[in-house]
Amino acid sequence: MKEKKERNITRILSHSEKETEAAGMLLAGLLKKGDFVALYGDLGAGKTAFVRGIAAVVTPGAEVSSPTYTIVNEYQGAQNILCHFDMYRISNEDDLESIGFYDYKDSIIAAEWCENIEFALPGVYYKAEIKYVSADSRMINITKIEN
Repeated sequence: MKEKKERNITRILSHSEKETEAAGMLLAGLLKKGDFVALYGDLGAGKTAFVRGIAAVVTPGAEVSSPTYTIVNEYQGAQNILCHFDMYRISNEDDLESIGFYDYKDSIIAAEWCENIEFALPGVYYKAEIKYVSADSRMINITKIEN
């Protein structure tokens, strides 16, 4: 079995939603078509705020909202498409097929609740973990994973 290589990109202590968005903007500067961002964090940790930051750079002007009920939201930019997935209710390959997950490989994908789809993560991806530090603080750890 091939060993995973993890390269730390940055670690940010966020004290507000705007700072969490800024962390997403920082990562967005590295992203290109076909890249995958796997988001991890408890309910309300700031995953969607982080994606708003990504969208501000790769699809400026996009009105980002949580894809909780739609499962995927697409944001079209001049040069990129950002697909924002919520994998909370996804548990197997058939679920991914039914939502058209594999049809988005030329887009930048940001997926929440990736702990549910570890089996489907690409060989190379960015991992953004958002953890509560306190009621108004989050630790955001961004790494690049290569399998």
